[in-house]
Amino acid sequence: MTSGLIPGEQPPDPRPASGLPHQRPEPVGQGGMPVENRSRSSVITARAAASFEPVGRSVASARSFVRDTLQGWGFADIIDDAVVLTSELVTNAVIHAGTWADLLCLRCDEGVRIEVTDRYPEREVPLQGPASGMGSPDREGGRGLQLCAALAGRWGVEYTPAHKTVWFQLAVPDRPVGARSAGPALPSELLPIADARVRVAVVQIDRIGAISSWNEDAEELFGYTADQVTGKPLTDLAAWPHTPGTGTGIAEALQLSRWEGSYGIRDTSGRVVPVYASHLRVRDTDGDPSTVCLLVRDHERAVLQTPLRGLSTDSAGSSESQSTDPFEVFIGSPAPDDLDGLLQRTVERARDMLDGDSAFLLLATDDETELEVRASTGLPSTRQRFARVPVEAGSGRYGSARMPAVHDDLSSLPGAVPLLNGTGMRSVVTVPLKVEGRLTGSLGVAAEGAGRYSNEEALRLQFAADRIALAVESARLGELERLRRGSLSFLVEASDLLAGTLDRDQTLALMAQMTVPTLATWCAVYTIADQASEPYLSYVLHEDEELIDGIKSLLSKIAPPDPVPSPGARVWSAPGEVAHQAALRSSMRSLGLSSGPSGQVTSGIGPTLTTASAVGGETVVLPLVARNRVIGMLTLGKPTDEHFRQEILELAEDLSRRAALALDNARLYSERTAISQSLQRSLLPPELPIIDGVEVEVIYRAAGEGNEVGGDFYDLFPISDGAYGFAIGDVCGTGPNAAAVTGLARHALRLLAREGLSGPAVLERLNSAILDEGARSRFLTLLYGELRPREDGSADLKVVCAGHPLPLRLRQDGTVEPAAEPQPLLGVLEDLELYEQTVTLDPGDVLLCVTDGVTERREGPRMLGDDGLADVLTTCTGLTAGAVAARIMRAVERFASDAPSDDMAILAMRVPELHQE
Repeated sequence: MTSGLIPGEQPPDPRPASGLPHQRPEPVGQGGMPVENRSRSSVITARAAASFEPVGRSVASARSFVRDTLQGWGFADIIDDAVVLTSELVTNAVIHAGTWADLLCLRCDEGVRIEVTDRYPEREVPLQGPASGMGSPDREGGRGLQLCAALAGRWGVEYTPAHKTVWFQLAVPDRPVGARSAGPALPSELLPIADARVRVAVVQIDRIGAISSWNEDAEELFGYTADQVTGKPLTDLAAWPHTPGTGTGIAEALQLSRWEGSYGIRDTSGRVVPVYASHLRVRDTDGDPSTVCLLVRDHERAVLQTPLRGLSTDSAGSSESQSTDPFEVFIGSPAPDDLDGLLQRTVERARDMLDGDSAFLLLATDDETELEVRASTGLPSTRQRFARVPVEAGSGRYGSARMPAVHDDLSSLPGAVPLLNGTGMRSVVTVPLKVEGRLTGSLGVAAEGAGRYSNEEALRLQFAADRIALAVESARLGELERLRRGSLSFLVEASDLLAGTLDRDQTLALMAQMTVPTLATWCAVYTIADQASEPYLSYVLHEDEELIDGIKSLLSKIAPPDPVPSPGARVWSAPGEVAHQAALRSSMRSLGLSSGPSGQVTSGIGPTLTTASAVGGETVVLPLVARNRVIGMLTLGKPTDEHFRQEILELAEDLSRRAALALDNARLYSERTAISQSLQRSLLPPELPIIDGVEVEVIYRAAGEGNEVGGDFYDLFPISDGAYGFAIGDVCGTGPNAAAVTGLARHALRLLAREGLSGPAVLERLNSAILDEGARSRFLTLLYGELRPREDGSADLKVVCAGHPLPLRLRQDGTVEPAAEPQPLLGVLEDLELYEQTVTLDPGDVLLCVTDGVTERREGPRMLGDDGLADVLTTCTGLTAGAVAARIMRAVERFASDAPSDDMAILAMRVPELHQE
């Protein structure tokens, strides 16, 4: 930017000497003066010029240039109008036209003339005819000229082949010499009421809060003489109102650079005198600070209070302003119907109103302990949405959020407004947004220069904040209601999905997929096997699948977060810091700045920088707590410069509780399944022996998903040379109790049979052992036999069927017949008289043994039964033992559409035909 100020000189014509007027219609300026004939006959007493490059920051610089120029010329009354018009015209030049803007300010005896020139003459001003046809003030095109028509005394537009110039002229209002501001002339009955003599108590407070000066008016108002109060703390006399939600007291107010407000002073009789006070913090020549307090009776506050701006003496204008909604005056019409749009327009209008370089708006949490950034303009992206600061006094905390505050120079008081740390802003004015005395937010405007704002700007901004506070709170509650409804739907769906699986890996995947991208950009799940184990990175997910491996590699190099059981999300800064360091090292290696051969250049800089950007935002950790134990952590992350909003963190906390319970249920189910599988493996023979001359096939199916521990069992084992024992049984019930009897039966059979006992003796001793179990005993159906192959190709069997479905013999001609007779089951009667039957299997014969889960297979009222099983077996002539068992199982499964409700075991033995040997 270049600028110059030449007092008393006639300005040169901004048009090029060789330039000819461009042939297009020339609009007429306000006041009816044609553009090409605009008068410059007045004596130019000062001139200031500047040029601004086509960037967004130039608009704020142009506003500051005009404000400083007119302030220096003593034209404070027209500064606001000039700044508004300049802002619009420079915006048109540098933003919409995209060219440099040349700004010229001229001072003359008639007022001030300002010209804005851009280098885009082909962009014609959208104005044909009178100003009334320009439409809504909120439309993008033509608003600058509409403001010129409304505010300027004269204005116009001029085109040349190389430039387009828009100018306006503002007349300086008549006023008493030396006046900085003046209110309108009012009828006597509208003037504020005061006593015959207005008394202003002047009280000076030293650095420790004690009264050091007390004037005569103070004596008259409160009854104390100077000797009585000098050296006493003002807090002994002040009756400070205790406003709910306000932590500032009289002691804090005396430490502020400026303060205005109401409180009470107790007089000599103990009566509280309401006063209106204006405090100013000063320091003496020795550098000691003190506070000067001007006090008047509360009903006489007009004596000290800054007058409101914009009062008009025009009666018509007054009636129009009274009918205008103050909210629409500030926000514009129509107002945005969404919260984000309303907040963004609020900060933009606040910035323009106070001619600031930036503005921000924060909304308070429900408990008013934190403020969350929801809208800003002119600040770096790191200060953008959802960053949070606490509302308390102290370093890094927003202690002035509950009341209007003006900070002349933040460099002398770092941390006063944490949001502005490191932004280059020096002066700031902040005001609270309150609804029914409750803090709902904070609105602030900041500037790069020091000392830009005073109490007057604070009052103007507070007036605007009061107008919009209710609308903002209403929009916020509406948004919150929509978010909560969406959250309930999300949690219901999440609960259904998590309850639909008991698989641990699938539960981990569901947890991550539900959070990305609904709640976070990336997610990592850590699990903890037991209290003595370290957290283990079990699952990583990013909305961009190509970044998953990079994030997983990065997190594997970082110590996992501590498994803290306290509820709520806590910030975890390690991933962002490590990613930044890794990206920095990769960048240095790529530039050859690291140690090592200069020719080595790392080719992996791209993925490293991408990973750093992906995890460079806010990262939070939520504990997964189930049954009073931390079983893992759910880590959620955002990319660079992004933060989580409070509602999302609350929703994530609800999800983490449900996910933790689902994950722990999956763990318990997996452990139970593993135990069941291990137990069942111990109850079944590890492998079947190979018997010369006999084919053997077994199929076993336990009822229940993932449950391999049942009451059915089978066994085939050698007894002596050439003889084998076989058994198939069914214990009443399923699960661990049935498994206990199953284990007893199988191992007892092997032991007793190998002792040389006959079949009936083996089963009688087993019956006694079952009864000895007492209450834990279960009755048992059992088919036990001994098999001995013969040299002629047949096989002899000795069979005892104790309450079990009868074995079926399939002859080579297709006939099926029982191979034994039924006898009493075991575990019921103490004295059993069992006997064995002898059966010879000829070559090609099949012996089929099953449990009742096969014969009692049901489909509605129908049951497969012994006859149905026999019918299926008749179709198995000529099949091997394996084929026979498979066909029986397929028939059983197809008999009903439902899953089997009982355990099933099938044992098929076949003597091969002689020609097959």
